[in-house]
Amino acid sequence: MRLEIRHTTRYRFSEPVVHALQRLRLTPKATQGQEILAWNMELEHAHEELAYDDQHHNRVTLVAVDGGASEVTVICSGEVDTSDHAGVIGRHAGHLPLWSFRGQTPRTRPGPTMNALAESVRAQDQQPLDMLHTLSARIIDAVSYEIGTTDVNTTAEQSLCDGHGVCQDHAQIFIGAARALDIPARYVSGYLMMDDRVEQDATHGWAEAYVEGLGWVGFDISNGISPDQRYVRVATGRDYREAAPITGITFGGASQELQVEVAVAQRQVQQ
Repeated sequence: MRLEIRHTTRYRFSEPVVHALQRLRLTPKATQGQEILAWNMELEHAHEELAYDDQHHNRVTLVAVDGGASEVTVICSGEVDTSDHAGVIGRHAGHLPLWSFRGQTPRTRPGPTMNALAESVRAQDQQPLDMLHTLSARIIDAVSYEIGTTDVNTTAEQSLCDGHGVCQDHAQIFIGAARALDIPARYVSGYLMMDDRVEQDATHGWAEAYVEGLGWVGFDISNGISPDQRYVRVATGRDYREAAPITGITFGGASQELQVEVAVAQRQVQQ
């Protein structure tokens, strides 16, 4: 499947910025199941300082906001060919060893509720892959998808206790619980072509777990499936923070308002 993607991010600052640096993870990975045919990034009121691959093999673009700017726009667009591998990415790559994905982060660290969830899945004595599918199903049963009830700083334990969240929360609960079961797990940020619309107001997030004999396998907890040809992987990390599309530091005391527009559509390929 050939997917056309356009992703626009606008930052509006409450006052002109003295200095700001933004770390952009907005370039899709070339991995099993996807080939990047074209990708372009345009910046308005900011300029690229450098680009590099981080410890997860994410392509990172470091940009500086132009001094005195009150608004910054980042426009990414391109085409990606995808295929369905039932969520299987395969072998481990990146500079971090596999064991590092068994360790918890502040966002994924389980409390009593998550530990109880993990133990309830362990008690069924299933094979790892079946156990992970059971875990995914129990999370969506326990945590309803509700926009505006959490934010980027909400922890997995908090979201599970409150019983609501979005894809970021579902993924981080899955990651923390999988690690509690001694299974390596990581966060994935990217794009999803929706069946009922092209325009979206956010990127998507899901999880991957490492299964012996298969390698990394994806789980979209919010939609109850493993990623297929409608998904485009952009960045991975031990939690949302390490895979977030944009993170940064602003100096000068200005607050910021964020607006995101995403369009993902299938392009018909002429034979």
